[in-house]
Amino acid sequence: QVQLVESGGGLVQAGGSLRLSCAASGNIFSVNTMGWYRQAPGKQRELVATITNDGRANYADSVKDRFTISRDNAKNTVYLQMNSLKPEDTAVYYCNAAIESMIRVTLRYWGQGTQVTVSS
Repeated sequence: QVQLVESGGGLVQAGGSLRLSCAASGNIFSVNTMGWYRQAPGKQRELVATITNDGRANYADSVKDRFTISRDNAKNTVYLQMNSLKPEDTAVYYCNAAIESMIRVTLRYWGQGTQVTVSS
């Protein structure tokens, strides 16, 4: 069994910062690409950022130069540093990871989601 546990969401004023964390645990052989997605009310879930296990990052245009994704491979943890937050960043943020289990099957897993609310 694999779990992704997120933390770090909350309420912040526009222009502020938050840092999200997501730790993978369980029956893990290796963790491949990790990423963050978000879903605002009434909208589809969208990509925010991804990072490969060798550190290559990819960002949605809407968050470039404001958000930074990073990871600690030793801890199977991915982070999202969010700066200069805007009200339109308000959403539930979900962690996602491609994880190879001990029986060498790779599946994508989702975290439970963490609410980020940016007030104007």
